Amino acid sequence: MLLPILSLLAGFLLLMWSADTFTDNGAKIARIFNISPLVIGLLIFGFGTSAPEMLVSGLAAYDGHPEMSIGNAFGSNILNIGLVLGVTAIILPITVEKSVLKKEWLFLFLSTLIVGFLLLDGFLSFTDGLILLSLLILFLINVFRESKKNSLTDSDSLEINSQKNEKGRIWLLLIVSLIILVSSARLVVWGGTSLALSFGVSDLIIGLTVVALGTSLPELAVSISSALKKQHQMVIGNIIGSNLFNTLGVLAIPGLILPFQIPPEVMSRDFFFMLMFTLLVLILSMRLKISRFGGFILLTALTIYLYQLFWI
Repeated sequence: MLLPILSLLAGFLLLMWSADTFTDNGAKIARIFNISPLVIGLLIFGFGTSAPEMLVSGLAAYDGHPEMSIGNAFGSNILNIGLVLGVTAIILPITVEKSVLKKEWLFLFLSTLIVGFLLLDGFLSFTDGLILLSLLILFLINVFRESKKNSLTDSDSLEINSQKNEKGRIWLLLIVSLIILVSSARLVVWGGTSLALSFGVSDLIIGLTVVALGTSLPELAVSISSALKKQHQMVIGNIIGSNLFNTLGVLAIPGLILPFQIPPEVMSRDFFFMLMFTLLVLILSMRLKISRFGGFILLTALTIYLYQLFWI
């Protein structure tokens, strides 16, 4: 019992340091290579902070626990919006660009609908996994195309030139902090899962709660750090990118490794809430800002979901 608790504490401490370092150096990379903060959020932050979900999903499916994989994917998406975006908005209201609602959020919403359609038969097949993976590749191609359209502002040229001289150091810190970010999340997941198993909790519930929370901690840490540094588009990019990687990448992995029957409650409860959370963010962003009140709404919706999960 002591070792899992120590693992949780160590994981949280490492998360805080690595998220701050990861955010700082990600912003520097964006300026050096003339890439928008949104693209950095979608790709480097979105993929980087979703690495724990992908790792856990693959390991769980390989070990014969695919229910934990789908619980991890759906649970992480719900927590990314309800907890990560909710807490971040309460700390500092988040500005949302109109173009993001028309493209990235729309793609996320459509991807969520496609997942629902594919899982209507109650089975995650190898073909489903291939379709989801293809959609993820399509999204990445589109993001790379968008990244080439950005232009450099002269006001930042002096700072960028000085940072280019430290490019190797910046990349090193970015990679090291990402490795520590993922590793610390794994410490939290292992500690939390060990504690949950000692109380006889099912694979699906562990995936939806303990593992999902643990693998969403990088998103939470990076989003709060980005918000405090006024990098709003990195926050939005991180959430959208992470949820897309979860929906299309993390969910594809168990389908490709070990196709399995979906528990009925996953579609009637977990998928429904994941879809509703995605819609809720679109509604709250209509004025191009997620306010503190919007953050409270997201946290309230998350509380309702957790109540459904444990007490109904």
